[in-house]
Amino acid sequence: MKNNALKPLAIIVALVLAGCSSVPERNSLLEQARGEYASAQANPQVTSLAAAELRQAGDSLERANNASNKRESDATVDHLAYVAKQHVAIARETAGQKNAELMVANAAAERDRVRLDARTREADSAQRSAEYSQRQAEASRRSAEAAQRRSESSRLQSEASQRQSEASQRQSEEARLQSEASQRQAAMERQAAADAQLGTLAARQQTQDAETRARALEAQLLELQARKTDRGMVVTLGDVLFDTDRAQLKAGGMRNVEKLADFVRRYPQRNVMIEGFTDSTGSDSRNQELSNERAGAVRTALLGMGIGTERITSRGYGDAFPVAGNDSAAGRQMNRRVEIVVSDDSGNISAR
Repeated sequence: MKNNALKPLAIIVALVLAGCSSVPERNSLLEQARGEYASAQANPQVTSLAAAELRQAGDSLERANNASNKRESDATVDHLAYVAKQHVAIARETAGQKNAELMVANAAAERDRVRLDARTREADSAQRSAEYSQRQAEASRRSAEAAQRRSESSRLQSEASQRQSEASQRQSEEARLQSEASQRQAAMERQAAADAQLGTLAARQQTQDAETRARALEAQLLELQARKTDRGMVVTLGDVLFDTDRAQLKAGGMRNVEKLADFVRRYPQRNVMIEGFTDSTGSDSRNQELSNERAGAVRTALLGMGIGTERITSRGYGDAFPVAGNDSAAGRQMNRRVEIVVSDDSGNISAR
């Protein structure tokens, strides 16, 4: 089929080649070529289906126009115009042939679509028949089930009557149980009120016990001449409880440490931090060493009195954190000290 479609093109090409040797000698050929090319350009079928051929026709017509503008011989102009006309003819023939091929292709596609629609309708008809049969079977099944349900309904009605009778008995029993439950609830409420009263008394007793312990704790700390600070209660051992430039506690210092040990034993939830300090006299290294030794001496004394090592921390600060000026003997004596910081009930001591 394609070979038959290409025969007209071959004939046109042959005519073009033949025309190159026998161009008619007429001056009106250029005008004809221009008119035919313009007509082909105005044809949407030619511009869309034979664009390449139409472009060749335009190129040929441009050469003919150029030859005419340059006043070349009439024979040359006529020859080029003739070639342009032949190219226009080829473009039209090509567009017609391609349009015919498109029509054939569209007809085949439409035929296939019609066949597909027919097969689809047949399948739909078969499906509808199957669905109808299925619905009939379903209707028969539902009818049988309805009859079974009616029979079951009669049985259930009989059972419902029996259950209603049993329900009446249960209601009587529930009323009796509810009365007993109300009596138990009243008893429980009376017991809860009594327990609440006992709880209030117990809480009041705990508060009183806590206040008693706090007063006893405060009395013992006051006996140690402790003072309240942001870090807790602090007991201070002055320089007079140590020999000059020494870390050994004197007898008076040991008595204070014994009181402190007795306090720590009474309150096992409390820990102590022992901090040693010096005045600014002497070198920094000696001051640091002496403050460490004096804090360590108090720690060693507490350990010897049965206080666990996990409850005692000690550290020397040298001449840091003075409590008085170091420009007088009295101020320096106040700065030479050991402070014991007592923790809170949770064993916590705030950092310095």
